[in-house]
Amino acid sequence: MKLQKNIQTIAKNTLLQEAEAVKKVADFIDGDFEDVVTNIFGMKGRLIITGIGKSAIVANKIVATLNSTGTPSIFMHAADAIHGDLGMIQADDYVLCISKSGNTEEIKVLIPLIKRLGAKVIGMVSSIDCYVAKHADFVIKAIVSKEADPNNLAPTTSTTVQMAMGDALAICLLEARGFSAQDFAKYHPGGALGKQLYLKVDDIYPKNELPVISQDELVKASILVISKKRLGAAAIVNDEKELVGIFTDGDLRRMLEKHDDFSNLTIGEVMTSNPKTIEKGEYAIRALNEMREYDINQLIVTEGKKVIGFLHISDLINEGIV
Repeated sequence: MKLQKNIQTIAKNTLLQEAEAVKKVADFIDGDFEDVVTNIFGMKGRLIITGIGKSAIVANKIVATLNSTGTPSIFMHAADAIHGDLGMIQADDYVLCISKSGNTEEIKVLIPLIKRLGAKVIGMVSSIDCYVAKHADFVIKAIVSKEADPNNLAPTTSTTVQMAMGDALAICLLEARGFSAQDFAKYHPGGALGKQLYLKVDDIYPKNELPVISQDELVKASILVISKKRLGAAAIVNDEKELVGIFTDGDLRRMLEKHDDFSNLTIGEVMTSNPKTIEKGEYAIRALNEMREYDINQLIVTEGKKVIGFLHISDLINEGIV
């Protein structure tokens, strides 16, 4: 039991220490950081991000985030750069060198070579009193005082801060580009996330049956229509074919509890008025959110006051956005 409590304490202290470091590094968002964003936004070339060890892993993550938010980026491992990969750098490019110490040998060798090619160097470092900070054209201050590791050796807090600064950079560039949800969808067409961003109600409802019943229709005949269409519900319309209600399995149960004889009842007498609807052209994710908000399994798809389709929760599950 004592060991379990110790583990929980260690884990909580680690998270709190890293959270505090991210909070403190916000104080180093200054004019230098703004210059970095402005120059990357206006560059004619590409952004190449490099590092070694854990910083290389962070660099890969930042590259992925930038690419998915509209800033073309390339990863270059610092060790590979000085063994041939340097050829990917062009004069119009900017190279972001990530290094905690700013004194790593591979990075120290790399920076003069980058400058010789005419590219600009951005340093992301944990100390401004280092080789990278002194020789880079721009500096991002990812400053941390201590790692979460009790020996202050394993890159933990420093890599967390580096990734956070990378996110800050990506979001600033996203805002500068006016990058929209539709733009985001272009780069994420697959999986649940992509479908949430581009799948529309119109892509789904035409596959379903369309049970529509006049409000003057007798319940018995209506139930046969609902059973045949296999959606467990029907849209109820008036003489002008405008939506006035819905009849579901729940309405059927409530009717049976209330009426022993329903042979002369019309569907309009037992329907639920003012049903929840979704307009044609809306995104499917909005339909999902409405179903969750109102705890219902289906929505009637409308075009103005006209019923044009049904959307069921199972449709959204099958599409993979739930």
